[in-house]
Amino acid sequence: MYRASKCVLSGLVAGLLCVYTAGAQEAPKADEVKVDWGKVITVSKSTPTLQVVVNPQLLRGAKLHDGSFAALHMLGADYVRYVPWLPYPRQAVAELSAPAGGKTSWDFSHIDSTLDDFMKATEGHSVIMNFSTIPAWMFKTEKPVTFPDDPNQVFWDYTQGTELRDPSMKEAADYFARLLSWYTRGGFTDEFGKRHESGHFYRIPYWEVLNEIEFEHHWTPEQYTKFYDVVTAAMRKVDPNIKFVGLALAQPSLVPGMFEYFLNPANHAAGAPLDFISYHFYASPTPDQTLGEWQYTFFDQAEGFLNTVRYVENIRKRYSPSTKTDLDELGVILTEDEKEIRQPGYVAKPEPAGYWNLAGAMYAHIYAETAKLGIDVVGESQLVGYRSQFPSVSMMNYETAEPNPRFWVLKLLKDNFGPGDKLVETTNPSRGLSVQAFETKSRKALLVINKRNNAVQVTLPAEADGATVSLVAPSTGDHAPAVEKLQGRVLSLQPFEVSVVKYK
Repeated sequence: MYRASKCVLSGLVAGLLCVYTAGAQEAPKADEVKVDWGKVITVSKSTPTLQVVVNPQLLRGAKLHDGSFAALHMLGADYVRYVPWLPYPRQAVAELSAPAGGKTSWDFSHIDSTLDDFMKATEGHSVIMNFSTIPAWMFKTEKPVTFPDDPNQVFWDYTQGTELRDPSMKEAADYFARLLSWYTRGGFTDEFGKRHESGHFYRIPYWEVLNEIEFEHHWTPEQYTKFYDVVTAAMRKVDPNIKFVGLALAQPSLVPGMFEYFLNPANHAAGAPLDFISYHFYASPTPDQTLGEWQYTFFDQAEGFLNTVRYVENIRKRYSPSTKTDLDELGVILTEDEKEIRQPGYVAKPEPAGYWNLAGAMYAHIYAETAKLGIDVVGESQLVGYRSQFPSVSMMNYETAEPNPRFWVLKLLKDNFGPGDKLVETTNPSRGLSVQAFETKSRKALLVINKRNNAVQVTLPAEADGATVSLVAPSTGDHAPAVEKLQGRVLSLQPFEVSVVKYK
């Protein structure tokens, strides 16, 4: 099951680069983890979850539809984010033409079926709805925005314009209020007084207002805050109990002014809800890097993101300590994905062996570290990607329609950790490992992550002898976590393995 090392001397460098291949191996010297169960460093608030981004492979009859929604249902996560978005206007925008002459263009025929399947798959769990794309006709543009008639044809240039044609923002606010009413109140009355019946009475506890606002329409802090206040006021007339998520920033470290302005209640209308903020992180290697470099790049960039989280948390606590945080897009975007989008006809190289485990290990590490920081929701991105649609972010094997290791890492975390867990002082033995001890409601457990592309061994505290180990590793492939019994104190880890050691 484990790998033997083939070591290559690199020029004048006084060291060895070890690449692991199949075969027998002499066990490396074990390092030791130390845990002080009597020293609680924090109590977790963190819920591990994911986002579901709408694309044609989630349509009924598509190759990935059945397996993806079955996996989502089996996962049973809360705070699942649902995002119909800009590349597919007919699947994301319910009113594609401006009302005129007593007629409207309201059309949910390409939208409802996927949302219905999503709501069925997440039944009994909370969701965050994000219809992230405003109808293009609501913006001032040099000429009307056109888009494909084919609802499945990708189109990346829909979100044009930076200024709404209605400066009061009421037109856009009414659009979102009608969307909410369509899905929660059985329908709505349109701009000309005509009633449209939907038959939907879903419970939508959270709504996120727009997505990656510094990119999509280039909102300023002042513009977005005003928009947020007007939209949430209109939507609360439909459902007074709904809560909201704001910002959804793509590059939070570059726009600190967004947090400073938005989180200050003095900049909002009286009574405006500041329930959640959200922002994103994707590791991004350079084109010349390979898996050997990625194992360092991903985690180094993750550490930079964690510094951003700490900085944002200071702003949040200063201005609005009751506001919660959702990190609702966490993952990796490989350069091959970008080439597919920017170079028509380009066929991306497949992800190398080990990539999915590495990306899963990075998410697990971010989960553990943000739990220490008091983050409320930690969302992996995304359920379904495939060729031309950011394949490296997929949690499903887009060739077989089976969950891949990124999904199974999330399942492993969700099944073993969550809000209320006590995180206790843990001493990591190596920079190549991430280890955190938790005292959960049912037992003591360790989350152990191998951040490197080589097999290692680690010595656990004495009481770990006989513990149950659940693991996602190269040996588990696209399958559920394996379960083993630990004999003694030494835990053997495969490259990029994520293990949960559950004490007896």
